Amino acid sequence: MGKKVIYQIFTRVCCNSTNRNVPFGSITENGCGKMNSYTPTVLKELKSMGITHIWFTGLIAHASRTGYSESGIPESHRSTVKGEAGSPYAIRDYYDIDPDLAESVPDRMQEFKGLVRRVHEAGMKFIMDFVPNHVAREYRSVSRPGGVADLGETDDSSLAFSPGNNYYYITGQPLSGEIDWGDYSEFPAKATGNDRFSSTPSKSDWYETVKLNYGVDYQGGGTTFFDPIPDTWLKMRDILLFWASGDIDAFRCDMAEMVPVEFWHWAIRSVKERHPAIEFIAEIYNPGSYSRYINFGGFDYIYDKVGLYDTLRAVTTGYQPATEITRCWQKNGENGKHMLHFMENHDEQRIASDFFAGNALKGRAPMIVSALMDSCPVMVYAGQEIGEPGMDSEGFSGLDGRTTIFDYWAPDKLRRLYNDGQWNDQLLTKDEIELRRFYTSLLKICTSEKSISDGRFFDLMYVNPYSEDFNPHQEYAFLRSDGKCSLLVVVNFGDKPLRSAVVIPKHAFDYMVLREKRGCLFTELLTGQKMKADLDADLPIRFNIPALSGVIFKWTI
Repeated sequence: MGKKVIYQIFTRVCCNSTNRNVPFGSITENGCGKMNSYTPTVLKELKSMGITHIWFTGLIAHASRTGYSESGIPESHRSTVKGEAGSPYAIRDYYDIDPDLAESVPDRMQEFKGLVRRVHEAGMKFIMDFVPNHVAREYRSVSRPGGVADLGETDDSSLAFSPGNNYYYITGQPLSGEIDWGDYSEFPAKATGNDRFSSTPSKSDWYETVKLNYGVDYQGGGTTFFDPIPDTWLKMRDILLFWASGDIDAFRCDMAEMVPVEFWHWAIRSVKERHPAIEFIAEIYNPGSYSRYINFGGFDYIYDKVGLYDTLRAVTTGYQPATEITRCWQKNGENGKHMLHFMENHDEQRIASDFFAGNALKGRAPMIVSALMDSCPVMVYAGQEIGEPGMDSEGFSGLDGRTTIFDYWAPDKLRRLYNDGQWNDQLLTKDEIELRRFYTSLLKICTSEKSISDGRFFDLMYVNPYSEDFNPHQEYAFLRSDGKCSLLVVVNFGDKPLRSAVVIPKHAFDYMVLREKRGCLFTELLTGQKMKADLDADLPIRFNIPALSGVIFKWTI
């Protein structure tokens, strides 16, 4: 199999066909994307882009201001929910699918199974969220299997910490503080999801969530109690096994570093004993923890946010030179093959937003680097490929350059792209079609070129210092090769076309097992154009690079 290409879909927002968006609007006013809207037509189009995996975000039932009491689903108190739709990470029931996403609420689990089946029939794999660190303040599972105790059901809330408790308690104190809790009552208060051990969470806290207890006494100096196995470990492992048995292919694990690595070592091993092919992706932001969560924890891949993403964003916006990319990949070392690259996801600002680059075309050069410099997976966020700007003020989310995860909304570009499950390119503008064509070409290179999925990498920056033919502040150059075919990749972060010249040193020829060749035929993979040039060690190859983009030259060894 070639390189993994993940497409993240925020399920509620995509395939929402409403043409009316009301700030702070209800589901009746603004509509909501449904699982059934991801039709074979939509999935076929995604497959044709080079997508290998789809991460459907926000499937598990979470707290919301939309009530479904007629279906036996407990309603959430409005004060404990952010936005009308609620955060998909304030889990209300680990054993249930969110009713907002179903056309028939009583049949929501069957609709979920149908979605998994359609993804597989389209030739792709299915990634699901797992949210291990925190749950909604009013967590209550009505869908848990018979004989399964609910979270907190047997807790002793008179104890701030106990290895047998599922939650942490602020003993003797009611939940209060600057949040307007209305008539919602919680006594004793539970610790808040972002490790806030206080009865008075602030508006900047994850106040709609409560922290789960994995046997770490944070208020007692961080002492751990892992033997015997804590009750929370057992419950969360069983939840993983429940969803793994539903034929999913991978879990994206939210804020994985906020859960002790010892749990992951035990739980991932337990799940893979029964489902050997299933993979685990960790959202982690501390590079110092990468090796431990990979080598001991058992994760297959880890977010490369505080590394390549941050570096490419800084280069794209002009705050750092392209030479910083070299320093970035050097730091990852052996962890590089375990990273997950991306330029957008639901947490980050859209490339086209005024808060990032302000122009979707400026995302092409960094995306080429993100996609091609390593054999690890790369991810695209739905709408990125047509320049979704995230510049709506949807409600709770506000105007922040992101596509809201708290509100019911249908961004115009996404509404036209998905077209209620019909996928009609005629609704897109010329610029949107061209940008999507670029992403399709790039992602297909990821999946079709063995040089990318299995080949070696060689950074060319050290032999191409600043000259009239190469600008290392705006250009980044590297090689990929599998011993049969090679790729020369050069990107231009600048807003003007360049006439460039790149030197491939003798050391690269030896390391990549290349051969010199007169009149070598190069094919530029993004455009299909051909070029002949001499391939000589230490002598420059000359070519043109478009603005805000790059070239990918392939030749046969």
